[in-house]
Amino acid sequence: MVSDKVPDLLKKLSDVLYGPDQARKYGRAAAVFYTELKKTGMSNEEVFQLTKQYMASLNVAGMFGEVIKHGGPHGHHGEDDDE
Repeated sequence: MVSDKVPDLLKKLSDVLYGPDQARKYGRAAAVFYTELKKTGMSNEEVFQLTKQYMASLNVAGMFGEVIKHGGPHGHHGEDDDE
C-alpha cells in the first residue's frame, strides 16, 4: 500500500515545492547565494561548487526520493546492523 502511494505523494510534493512560483524563488535564492559568494573574492570554481551544494540542499523532493530509494537516511532497508 505504501509503495503505491509514495510516488504519487512525491509527485504532489514536487509540484508544490517546484511549481512556477517556487522555481522563481529557488532561482532567485541561488542567484543571491552565488552573488554573495562572488563578493567575497572566491574563485569561480569555488563559488560554483558551493552554489551547486547549496542548490542540492534545497532539493527537498530529491532528498525524499533518495531516502525512499535507499530505504532510509543511512541506506538501511529496515534490517538490523548486526545481521
